[in-house]
Amino acid sequence: MPALRWSTLTLLTLGYCIALVYGQLSTPVVVTFGLLIMAGICVSHFTHLGVRTLGHVLFISLAAGLASHWLPGFFSARVITAVRFTPEAAPFSMYLNLDKPLIGVWVALACPWVFTAVALRRAVITTSVMLPVTTMLCLITALSMSLIGWTPKWPDQGGIWALNNLLLVTLTEELIFRGYLQGGLTRLLKRVPYHQTLALLLASLAFGLSHLGAGWQWAVLAGIAGLGYGIAYRFGGLAAAVITHFGLNLAHFCLFTYPMFDR
Repeated sequence: MPALRWSTLTLLTLGYCIALVYGQLSTPVVVTFGLLIMAGICVSHFTHLGVRTLGHVLFISLAAGLASHWLPGFFSARVITAVRFTPEAAPFSMYLNLDKPLIGVWVALACPWVFTAVALRRAVITTSVMLPVTTMLCLITALSMSLIGWTPKWPDQGGIWALNNLLLVTLTEELIFRGYLQGGLTRLLKRVPYHQTLALLLASLAFGLSHLGAGWQWAVLAGIAGLGYGIAYRFGGLAAAVITHFGLNLAHFCLFTYPMFDR
């Protein structure tokens, strides 16, 4: 198993254990685990197109439920409760979710092709370019929309926020949208002209739409960010996408109104 895959599984397991310390599980999760295992077997142990397609459809359905916290049996601990990090900021609450990390674990185990082999030098160069470019573009756009303002800080909850955001949010989202979706579309559309660019655009659109619940402004910002993460993944691999994503989130948290102005 490639070192990156081992590292990702270790981080995901660590994140899941940290969340487990603060929460609890109940019997219905057995059904979810069973269905995820079934989907993984269909995808990784069968060559028949129909069976593999069934596995992917089952996984996507389960992923939607896990990401939306609709599936029963997961009780996530709230570790930040309606805190205003700065006086003008909207109240912020944060949960250590036990359900969403399962999506990343499944992708890492069932779809090893998401871990593209990239030379370290190329990954470093890609990250060093895409991290500042994506961060500046997104934060300047957010400033122009009057969503955030310049408010440097490091609150007491910064440590638990950073762990949660890296292990349970950023890593999982990059495995889904860049590794599984962008990487999968790249493989699926390989006979289509400019298939890599098309896959990147479709994955970025899906990432933006997934943030629509927070408002159209955040959907636009997520779509722009998704383009940056997608370019980082295409040229620098999963690690470059994760670092770019987390770096943007960290800059937003530390230097600007978080999560946004209270309106």
